[in-house]
Amino acid sequence: MCYDINNLPLEALLSAIARAEDKLARLDEIIRSSPVGEGLIERGHFFDAVASMRIQGELVHVEDLVLHDAFMDVRAPTHELTIAHTILRARRRIALNEPSWAMSDNCIAALTGNNQRDEELLEEPGLPFAEDVENDRLVGDEADPLLIEMARMDAILDRSKHLIEGHTIGRILQASNRDPLIVGDLLLRDPNWDEEDRLSQWKQTIKKIEDLPATLGAALAYDAWESLEPMQRQHWVGSLLMSGYLRSKGKVASHLFCFNMGLKTIQRERRRSQNQTVRLLAMLDAMTAAAETGMKEIIRLKQAHEQMQRRLSGRRSSSSLPIVIDLILSRPIVSTAMVAKAAKLTSRGALNLINELGVRELTGRGRYKAWGVI
Repeated sequence: MCYDINNLPLEALLSAIARAEDKLARLDEIIRSSPVGEGLIERGHFFDAVASMRIQGELVHVEDLVLHDAFMDVRAPTHELTIAHTILRARRRIALNEPSWAMSDNCIAALTGNNQRDEELLEEPGLPFAEDVENDRLVGDEADPLLIEMARMDAILDRSKHLIEGHTIGRILQASNRDPLIVGDLLLRDPNWDEEDRLSQWKQTIKKIEDLPATLGAALAYDAWESLEPMQRQHWVGSLLMSGYLRSKGKVASHLFCFNMGLKTIQRERRRSQNQTVRLLAMLDAMTAAAETGMKEIIRLKQAHEQMQRRLSGRRSSSSLPIVIDLILSRPIVSTAMVAKAAKLTSRGALNLINELGVRELTGRGRYKAWGVI
């Protein structure tokens, strides 16, 4: 199995490449210079994770993902929500590492959970496993040493469980001398599906597109991933690697591009067409759509930021209102508990600050309300 990139119809793709290159460059510069750029980047992680699940045919509400990420679920998390949170954490991990790390073997091993890469992951210069868990769990509680130690212990226990389960499965398969049908989370696998060979073919494709324009190379990288399907379970990794490719090429250096936000606007018939040219045009149009969405979003956030900044006039320097403003701009929604945790206030105090900012309540409920910028 191989992916052919010879005889590309460049004349048909040229206009779409030019549009995508222009929009991505504009978005990168706007985010780099905007005072609400960091908030847009963090919000983008949530929206792109939800969009990734939607493309796979699964519905995950962004409100549930925000609350799950803050460990404030209002109900038991579903399997789809857990996957969306995995995508969210993977995006953050890629964004926190060096741009070149996204296309490395260590990154692919980390995203796909390859047990053979355990030792390499420990030596990864990016966030170690324990620190990754700590950063995800201790938002607003960095100063509490007890919670820090508990997070480290949880990380060690999770890692030990992961290694023990992998070792146990290996011993069972060796004793039974049969092909694996059940791996990890009790999900069925095709025993004839050679992930290593498919992944090797994809890596060879990446080497062939080094000299192409960044947007065309990213479209080919994603289309190759979709065609070769290296991973049976982590199919969503392809869009993350594609965004990481754009970042490693310096095309979108300010953040990790939210490709799925644009891809969900493209008709499935175009994304899954039998014609490679149609698929590539769909990928390029998705990049353009995602960039346009990002620019519209940053205009809205900038206007909201200016309105909320006016509320700070005349307040003391120790006010918690700036913390609440930053939180609202960096999350699609916020609850009273999230504000109270971030600003270290009581629920009543958090509610008072939210009312002072005048942000819109999104749920329409009398209890368990949530606010956000829309």
